[in-house]
Amino acid sequence: MRTIDLYIIKKFLGTFFLTLVLLIFIVIVFDISEKIDNFLRFDAPLRAIIFDYYLNFVPYFINLFSYLLTFIAVIFFTSRMASDSEIIAILSSGISFRRLLFPYFISATALGLLSFFLANFIIPYTNRNMFAFEKRYLKDAREFNNQNIHLQISTGTFIYLENFNTHTHSGWKFTLEKFKDRELVYKLKGERLEWDSIRESWIINNYYIRRMEGMNESIAKGAKLDTILPFKPADFTADIEEVKIMNYFTLREHIKKKELRGDPDAIKYKVKKYERIAFPFATIILTLIGVSVSSRKVRGGIGFHLGFGLALTFIYILFMQIFTVFATLGNLPPILAVWVPNIIFGIIALIMIWKAPK
Repeated sequence: MRTIDLYIIKKFLGTFFLTLVLLIFIVIVFDISEKIDNFLRFDAPLRAIIFDYYLNFVPYFINLFSYLLTFIAVIFFTSRMASDSEIIAILSSGISFRRLLFPYFISATALGLLSFFLANFIIPYTNRNMFAFEKRYLKDAREFNNQNIHLQISTGTFIYLENFNTHTHSGWKFTLEKFKDRELVYKLKGERLEWDSIRESWIINNYYIRRMEGMNESIAKGAKLDTILPFKPADFTADIEEVKIMNYFTLREHIKKKELRGDPDAIKYKVKKYERIAFPFATIILTLIGVSVSSRKVRGGIGFHLGFGLALTFIYILFMQIFTVFATLGNLPPILAVWVPNIIFGIIALIMIWKAPK
């Protein structure tokens, strides 16, 4: 049986990486044709295009399509084996269908671990270089949300800004409030807030300070206040790509910071964190579905298996997107939203394996 295990593992991984390499070349060709004008307009050097952009683009692309390519690889070579009656010969020799799944499971687990390692540790590093290249030669990936900012910067300390200009690092209508035992003990207001990049401090114009200590209260006013506050201009900048440059541990700390500040975007970051754990399991689930679909010898052959399998896969992907929306826009817990598609299709995979030809 060890010979058959090695045979299936080689077929599985060989088909997967061959499909992956071909698809990478196709995607790179189309991407170059789309971005060639920007490369020429901004005089992007060839070395930077190859090593800073496309070399760092490959790990991201591998992880993005790994579970789909895994499924296609399983369907392709297993259908060939079924068409050549190899599956029938293996089962007729006394080997159980459950035992036949072992090399598939080993290969899928290896690819799942690769996907987990890429998503949590390798891709955040390679994305830094890729995004730096995009910002310099293609576009700025940042979006700015600078209206009516509410943040909790530490326990019991809140700030408000009517607006903040991320280019000049200045804002208007600033308020800082400190609470102790749910009672307001300190309030700082300013007409204008400016960042001093040399001193790394804030300058508050036309400020007003109110301190409360029991029945005692003091008020101070002034035209200019130079002070250090526990936040920086970057805290007012919402970067839609920033989660992609955070490894697993950095992302966890960032979520804690978001939750402390009462930032509603914390849910989106939680979804991304759980996706990095749940998506590698999709590789194993789709492998089991692929084997159960393609191990049967049918008249339609590979075409039928691919058509049915891809339809099932796209439904799987659709479920992932729908439940993600429920988490970010609804009240569904992020961990449940991410894992429900895996649970549903995991059950479907077990049913299909149970009904597969033995």
